[in-house]
Amino acid sequence: MDHNRIHVPPSVYTPNKTLNEILYPETSAYDEGYLKVSSVHNVYYAQYGNPDGIPVLVVHGGPGAGCNTSHVRVCDPTYFRIICLDQRGAVRSQPMGEIRENTTLDLIADMEKLRMHLNIDQWILWGFSWGSALSLAYSQHYPNAVIGLVLRGVFLGREEECLQLINNMKDHFPEAWQEFAEFLPENERHDLLKAYYLRVIDPDPKVHLPAAKAFMKYDIICSTLLKRDDLVEQFLENSVQVLCVTRIFMHYAYHQCFFTPNQLLNNAHKIKHLPVTIIHGRYDVITRPQAAYELHKALPNSKLIFIQDAGHAGIEPGISTAVVKTFNNFKECKEL
Repeated sequence: MDHNRIHVPPSVYTPNKTLNEILYPETSAYDEGYLKVSSVHNVYYAQYGNPDGIPVLVVHGGPGAGCNTSHVRVCDPTYFRIICLDQRGAVRSQPMGEIRENTTLDLIADMEKLRMHLNIDQWILWGFSWGSALSLAYSQHYPNAVIGLVLRGVFLGREEECLQLINNMKDHFPEAWQEFAEFLPENERHDLLKAYYLRVIDPDPKVHLPAAKAFMKYDIICSTLLKRDDLVEQFLENSVQVLCVTRIFMHYAYHQCFFTPNQLLNNAHKIKHLPVTIIHGRYDVITRPQAAYELHKALPNSKLIFIQDAGHAGIEPGISTAVVKTFNNFKECKEL
């Protein structure tokens, strides 16, 4: 590993720039549809930008969060062909919130089916949070299909990382964690992950919806460097989406993301030839900077950028600016 490829800019954005000014203008999809991937699931996809451009697949987080237009707007739409895929059960995919036939290997297979369906030889993977883990897993299965990776908020799917969000963020957000924990009866608090998992998969809306909202409130509070009450309110407005994201996240976390122990780092040698840019908030407590550093050490062609004034959320100005600059650099220099 080349330590010179670790970048710690004091700040990579102009403080008076809004997120809207940092990102490219919003565009409409030129193509969208559903791809039947199993007897249960139809996944939603949409394409933006230049149909003849360099393909970029948006690999969203959650699991279950789905794609939105801000994920597309980090790329120049005149140069890139940006493909959004809502993973199984996520937002616009059908059935929404479905956890049957929903594992990491299923999601990898869906990505490859979509690549073949769209007649794409190779694509850049733009993955964030859970999407960084899924991007790595896909690349390790299909390294020849990948030009390179842009990863933000690195998550490696290990048991301790799943439990970090559930148990250990109380070191930084004790009041939010206490509200999250005390939502449950005292006799269920010894295993918060199991208790929330069992509640959000319960068919009764009186059981699953309050639990989903309690988790989502806690998650959003902890995602930004500075408190953003507006974000919490915005996310909690859509009860269906809150349940979808929480149910699928808990399904994956409870099953340790369907990975073997340390799987992604153990298989890092399979993609050591690929260029990888890693962008991580210095004060990210949802996916800790240590995971980003470990991944960087395991990948000799990676570049690690720590954003000094950011947490986990992709809407943090420093993170958004770094992602935009990364794709602009590829456009200008043909390298990540």
